[in-house]
Amino acid sequence: MLKPLFQYIDDHQNQFVQRLKEWVAVQSDSGDHTKWGEVERILNMTAVRIQEMGGTVDFADVGTHQLPSGETVPLPPVILAEFERDPKKNTLCIYGHVDVQPAKMADGWTTDPFNLTEIKGNLYGRGATDNKGPVLAWLHAVEAYQATEKEIPVNIKLIIEGLEEVGSYGLLELTRKRNDSFFADVDFIVISDNVWASRTPALTYGARGSSYFFVEVDGPKMDFHSGVYGGSIQEPMSDLIALLGSLLDHTGKILVPGVTDDVAPLTEDERKLYDNISFDLEEMKSVAGVKHFLQDTKEEVLMARWRNPSLSIHGIQGAFSDPGTKTVIPKQVTGKFSIRQVSNMDPPDVERKVKEHLQQVFSTLKSPNRLRVTATVGAKPWVANLKDPQYVAGQRAVREVFGVDPELIREGSTIPIAQNFQEETGKSVMMLPIGGHDDGEHSQNEKISRYNYIEGTKLFAAYFYELSLLK
Repeated sequence: MLKPLFQYIDDHQNQFVQRLKEWVAVQSDSGDHTKWGEVERILNMTAVRIQEMGGTVDFADVGTHQLPSGETVPLPPVILAEFERDPKKNTLCIYGHVDVQPAKMADGWTTDPFNLTEIKGNLYGRGATDNKGPVLAWLHAVEAYQATEKEIPVNIKLIIEGLEEVGSYGLLELTRKRNDSFFADVDFIVISDNVWASRTPALTYGARGSSYFFVEVDGPKMDFHSGVYGGSIQEPMSDLIALLGSLLDHTGKILVPGVTDDVAPLTEDERKLYDNISFDLEEMKSVAGVKHFLQDTKEEVLMARWRNPSLSIHGIQGAFSDPGTKTVIPKQVTGKFSIRQVSNMDPPDVERKVKEHLQQVFSTLKSPNRLRVTATVGAKPWVANLKDPQYVAGQRAVREVFGVDPELIREGSTIPIAQNFQEETGKSVMMLPIGGHDDGEHSQNEKISRYNYIEGTKLFAAYFYELSLLK
């Protein structure tokens, strides 16, 4: 059944790489609203490809968005597509996105980020692994069935957006609106928008949530010369450093009272999942460029990254950061940090405890300055049931293509759509990554290997088949 499909995929891999090159060339950076025209261009290219394959496409309107300037602009639409439906088959809904993070040569790229370049079997370009490559791999898996005149064993629906990198504006509301129509006959939802943890293929069953905080300290009415006012006023920067320093200690432990109280305890079954993950600590130290991690063992490091909460300080707005010297006391500074959240943690509860903590610390400073704490994002963590039939099909597909059992992993970053789909539709959700652990999504020199791209296409084709065997 699968051998002709795999042969077709092998024979057409250069064509598949060329198509990815065409998609990567579209600078669909959703973080810059002036490039939303490019986002719509890649959405149109996606729609055309689906229609050429015989699918139907609905461009779903998701409303408007107000920019910081106050201007209101229309949001790029979301693609809701499907291929011919057979009521006797299971229905799979595939989610993906075709927008990308910003990229330019000045950031430190070795090659033009929007000109897909193959070097030693790796395909370098922005969006190659996140997420244009996987979206195309899904379409190529469907194409393989069609071209070899094999019946697609499951019904296929797709939901493809262009604003994932900025928070999927409007997608949650669209999911709710279409829950009784587009999603009504869906049995399974699959997402391929992350990467393996090691060199071994993986299935992902969890992702951390996130809340982002702004800590603003406002002081004198203007910036001051430190030689004139230094030592005679309480400086906003000193207050902010004290506040940020109260959030966590040198071991990475979060010091905000009560924030970690609700973290789900580690069960023995979950602990065993870490034993067989081929995560090489020394290799990861080299990749990260660090001498040591905060934890000593593979299991502890992975748990710290996947199933335990973390707090990271990201920057200070308003402070002098240019090269050279400037002896200024800034009148206002804003610290920025985020908390990655895990099972049983609730974003509104975390936000309340963080604000109470910072207000309490600030009160001990006896400062005449003014404090304001705000939060954004508030995305919930997601955890799936590994006994779900979809994971059985996923494991069988990995064995069929790669000849090994997949590692069962979590994702340390936040993928809000997984939890939103699971919560709003009540459907089974699984993450089936094809990206490599060293693909560098969001970073300079993002890539996907030709091997992962092509074998990942085979994996998706095998996954369709294995899903159809589920009773």
